[in-house]
Amino acid sequence: MWNTRPAPGRWSPAECVAHLNLSSAAILPVVRAGIACASTQPGHASHYRRNAAGCLVSHLIAPSGWVKLRTAARFVPALEHDVPALLREFAEWQAELVACVRAADGLQLDQVRVASPFDPRLSYNLYAALSLVPRHQHRHLVQAERALEEPLPLVSAFVV
Repeated sequence: MWNTRPAPGRWSPAECVAHLNLSSAAILPVVRAGIACASTQPGHASHYRRNAAGCLVSHLIAPSGWVKLRTAARFVPALEHDVPALLREFAEWQAELVACVRAADGLQLDQVRVASPFDPRLSYNLYAALSLVPRHQHRHLVQAERALEEPLPLVSAFVV
C-alpha cells in the first residue's frame, strides 16, 4: 500500500516520504552554511523571529493544505520505492536535521539570511528555514497518512 496512489494525480505514502528526503537533502547544505555564518556573529539570541518571507511560506505550507502547491521537478519523487530503505533514509535525514537544530541553539538565527533551495526568488532568515522544515514535513506526513487511510482504487470499485 505504501507505493499505491490513492487517486490519479495524488502521491502515495512512499512518494510523500521520498519527497521529504529530497527536500532534506536540499535544505541541509543551506542550513549548515547558515549556522556556520551565525556562529561567527557575536552575541546570543534572546528570542527568534521569522522574517516576512518565512511567515508567508509557513502559512502556504501549513498541514491544513488550504493552498495546493506544485513542487519543482527536482523534488518530484519516483513512483516506486523500497519502503524499508526509504524509511531508513528518512530517519537518517531526521537525525541530521536535529543535529543542525542543536548546533544552532543560542545563535542569532534571525540575523542570517539564506536562499531558498526550493524557489530561487525567495530568501528568508535561518530561523524561518529551520522552522519551515518540520512544518513542511508535517504537511506531507499528514498527506501520507490520509493516503494510507483511503481504500485502494481497485477495491473501492468493487464495493457494493
